Amino acid sequence: MDLIDRARSFVSRILEGEPSTHDMSHIERVESTCMKIQANEGGDLQVLRLSALLHDVGIVQEHRQGGDHAVYSAHIARQFLEDNGAEAKLVDHVTSCILSHRFSRGIKAQTIEAMILQDADRIDALGAVGIFRSLVSMGALRTLKQTTGTVKETSMNAYTEDPFHGFYDYMERKPFKIAQRLNTATAKEIAEHRFKIMCLYMEKLREETS
Repeated sequence: MDLIDRARSFVSRILEGEPSTHDMSHIERVESTCMKIQANEGGDLQVLRLSALLHDVGIVQEHRQGGDHAVYSAHIARQFLEDNGAEAKLVDHVTSCILSHRFSRGIKAQTIEAMILQDADRIDALGAVGIFRSLVSMGALRTLKQTTGTVKETSMNAYTEDPFHGFYDYMERKPFKIAQRLNTATAKEIAEHRFKIMCLYMEKLREETS
């Protein structure tokens, strides 16, 4: 089993039963999108695939302790890669990509691989799958607050008394701003189509709830 397969197996075990939308299906969509973007934009494919597979592995720790899953993920990724004999240069590159991936942190990517990971992760918040993920995530966060008292400070719109208001606020703060914060031409092209889907959905939702 090569390093990528071992990483996939490792992350699958950790994220089994993950209640939010940072689950294994998200991980593998981000990996696939990274590969599509890399085919046009270049970059080290091994770094990209490992970064994509490991970028959210710390989300379970964030649910339990609060804090920032990008930081947790980078730490877990470093330990995993070192334990599996990865070269120091590869370890450093992958963990730096993971540290900068998160939209809400607003960190500027420093390498093409980090740019592509940012883009692929953000694209997964767009289109039909983006709408699905946002609604599932809001439900999961509300449930976590009720059952464990855990509140995610970067997602306060999930806890509004009227969930429609929270959803509209989320859309304005994240998906509708994503296109302005993509790095690569390939990602922008993918995002343009997905953004149209979201705009149409929002228009119809407002009509039906007005």
